Amino acid sequence: QVPVVESGGGLVQSGGSLRLSCAASGRTFSTTAVGWFRQAPGMDREFVAGINWSGGSKSYAESVKGRFTISRDSAKTTVYLQMNSLKPEDTAVYYCATRPMEVTTTPTLYRTWGQGTQVTVSS
Repeated sequence: QVPVVESGGGLVQSGGSLRLSCAASGRTFSTTAVGWFRQAPGMDREFVAGINWSGGSKSYAESVKGRFTISRDSAKTTVYLQMNSLKPEDTAVYYCATRPMEVTTTPTLYRTWGQGTQVTVSS
């Protein structure tokens, strides 16, 4: 299990960009999949994007395809979520989470979670 810390949230206008970071604490993501999820008020937590242990497989929710990009640094210590063309409906608390090896869209299958970072997109 790899403890993680998110950063990079904030307030941005519609059409703007933000980059979120998910940093491994004391370990690396060498055998770990990382998923980004988000949760808006009154809504269930939903999968946004994920990258598997090798970095060779990436997954995206349909709602963010073509706008968001997930990546990982070469040291395997940080996973990024580049968010472009942001919309008001992207407003939520964004969380990164880890699980062994492969990505799944099911939140309950992830073992560790960060504290979340707020993303607010104004219209």
